[in-house]
Amino acid sequence: MLRLGRREFDPHEPVIMAIVNRTPDSFYDQGATFRDEPALARVEQAVSEGAAIIDIGGVKAGPGEEVTAEEEARRTVGFVAEVRRRFPDVIISVDTWRHEVGEAVCEVGADLLNDAWGGVDPRLAEVAARYGVGLVCTHAGGSQPRTRPHRIAYEDVMADILRVTVGLAERAVSLGVPRESVLIDPGHDFGKNTRHSLEATRRLGEMVDTGWPVLVSLSNKDFVGETLDKPVKERVVGTLATTAVSAWLGAQVYRVHEVAETRQVLDMVASIAGWRPPAVARRGLA
Repeated sequence: MLRLGRREFDPHEPVIMAIVNRTPDSFYDQGATFRDEPALARVEQAVSEGAAIIDIGGVKAGPGEEVTAEEEARRTVGFVAEVRRRFPDVIISVDTWRHEVGEAVCEVGADLLNDAWGGVDPRLAEVAARYGVGLVCTHAGGSQPRTRPHRIAYEDVMADILRVTVGLAERAVSLGVPRESVLIDPGHDFGKNTRHSLEATRRLGEMVDTGWPVLVSLSNKDFVGETLDKPVKERVVGTLATTAVSAWLGAQVYRVHEVAETRQVLDMVASIAGWRPPAVARRGLA
C-alpha cells in the first residue's frame, strides 16, 4: 500500500503526478507556469483531469543560469502554501535536491520530496523523516545536479539502478521516513544515454520485483526524442507508448505533462491487465 499525504493507493492503482514548473526556462513549456495564476490554473486543470499528485519544481533539470537555494525557495514555498490552501486533498510533491528547500516546503504543507538527483544532498532524506513525508529515491548515475551525462558507461545499468535506489530507500526508512511513502525511480535520462534509458524501461519489472513502488518520469524526455528523432513538442506519442510499457511492467506513479492522455493510457492498460473493469460494457449484450 502506497500512502502519500491523505491518500492511500492499492498496489495496482496507477497514480498520475502532474508537472508544474515554477521556472522561466523549463525545457518543455519555456516558463508558461512561472507566474502564479497560470501555475494555479495548471494545477486546477491537472486535478480535474485525474492527477492525484502535483509536482512543483523551482529549478530546471538541465544546465542554465544558477539558481540559489534562496531563489528556489522563493519560487516554490509560497506557491506550495497556496496550492495547499486551494486544494487541501491534493498530494503536493516538490522536485528538489536541497535540504533547505525541502525543509521550507514541508513547513507549508508538502507531502512528498522528489529527489531527482539521487541523494546528492543526504540531508534531504533526514528532512523527509523529520516531517514524516514521502521521498522519491532516484538513480542519477552519480551525476551532479543540472549536468548532462558524457560518455557514461555501466557494466549493467539496471544492476546499478537497483543498487542505488534500493540503498537510498533503505537508508530513508532507517532514518524514519515511512516505508509506505518511499518510491524508487530509475531516473530516465539522468546520468544515462538513450540506450541506458531504453534498457531501464525494458527491465523495469526488476525494479517492481523489489517491492518498492516505482515512479517513472518519462514525459517528453530526450531518450524519447532521440529514439524517434523528434523535437520536444513531437514526443507525446513516444511518451505514451513508453508509459503503456511501463504500466504493463508494473510501475505505479507517472510524472507527466499530458495528464488526460496519460489517464486514458493507464486506464486502458489496467483494463487489459484485469485490474479495472471497462467504463462501459454494452457490446454484444443488448
